[in-house]
Amino acid sequence: MSFHVKQLIDEGEGLQLDFKFEINDARKIAKTLVAFSNTEGGKLLIGVKDNGRIAGIRSDEEYYMLESAAQLYCRPPVSFNAKQWDIDGKTLLEITIHKSSELPHFARSDNDKWLAYIRVHDQNILASTVLLKVWKRNSRKYGTFLNYRENEKWLLTYLSGHPHISLSQFCRHTGLSRHRAEIILVNLIIMEVIRMDFRDNQFVFLLTEKEITK
Repeated sequence: MSFHVKQLIDEGEGLQLDFKFEINDARKIAKTLVAFSNTEGGKLLIGVKDNGRIAGIRSDEEYYMLESAAQLYCRPPVSFNAKQWDIDGKTLLEITIHKSSELPHFARSDNDKWLAYIRVHDQNILASTVLLKVWKRNSRKYGTFLNYRENEKWLLTYLSGHPHISLSQFCRHTGLSRHRAEIILVNLIIMEVIRMDFRDNQFVFLLTEKEITK
């Protein structure tokens, strides 16, 4: 059984795997829990250092702090499965978080604000307002009506000749307000015409592969 854990450690931290030496801050671990829930799910290995060395958990309090974070510092609460492993005389926890069907989940910050995060590579990134609006739109029971007007046409023409565009670039080129530009981007994402990615420390928008191959 320990081979399973060692194999995970050998893979290293990434989109669906994070190492935690210890849990001593419920707010901080809540951020990781919601990031996994809002993205593709993932695993936490608690008692493992960033370099992959197994240090082991210090006490059962770490599990209870994790449970507290999931219930009290995540909204809605995040569910998880836990397994305990004893490897080389040390105990570690394997925590599995599944991708949620209740998007988005929010984590309680130090100043008591509720913020949504997503997982990008091995980092937890604050969700953009565009993504928040996409989640909200997807929760509606009715569809999206797309007006294909001058600004939509400009955007798709631009993306056909450029790899991507940021929200600020879209606003600057078209003169649109941020709010109006976000609505256009959300509509096109819902229609799967464009998609969002995180590059160079910012969210950008690009044509979907389906759109590119037309």
